[in-house]
Amino acid sequence: MKIGVLGSGTVAKTLAAGFLKHGHQVTVGTRSPDRLADWAAQNPTVIIASFADAAAFGDLIVLAVKGGVAANALELGGVQNLAGKTIIDATNPIADAPPVNGVLPFFTSFDKSLMEDLQHRFAAAHFVKAFNSVGAPSMVNPSFAAGKPTMFICGNDETAKEAVRGILDQFGWETADMGKAEAARAIEPLCMLWCIRGFLNNQWTHAFKLLT
Repeated sequence: MKIGVLGSGTVAKTLAAGFLKHGHQVTVGTRSPDRLADWAAQNPTVIIASFADAAAFGDLIVLAVKGGVAANALELGGVQNLAGKTIIDATNPIADAPPVNGVLPFFTSFDKSLMEDLQHRFAAAHFVKAFNSVGAPSMVNPSFAAGKPTMFICGNDETAKEAVRGILDQFGWETADMGKAEAARAIEPLCMLWCIRGFLNNQWTHAFKLLT
């Protein structure tokens, strides 16, 4: 597949490298190409470009920026470049304030998630929440003694979710489909829960597992 990644931080680079590892073509969109120079040298097949070029390139888009700039990154990507495409939304609505007893502050409420807001603003695209509830080192083909971890996803478009399920399978995950976009109100706060263990115990290598 042709993958357009919006972002230049750790999550963006990790997921981009994962797609490259599995034989996909990847263009990474960034405001600061120099920031990716060393990483791009280690991944010579990747293309570094603008947000608009990355969005236009990708058959599937990965949104991997800070939650507070997610809408702006998509605007820079271009509404026309996003229309009809699946967007993996790996963002979390983390506010610019320190955690309290290990609990991160969010700028959203339990009545509306960040992904719902993005889906409303960019209605022609198909958002699927994924990769927001685990640390970057475990995103691609994680290895846990208990077996495959679970990635919780949601979104309004069934075809888009099926595409993301295929990627998650390739990346070594079990997928738990939680339904429509409103489920992001529960999935996004999994980031809070995941981070508490890190902040309080300095343990950052865990993942969730759904048992039935």
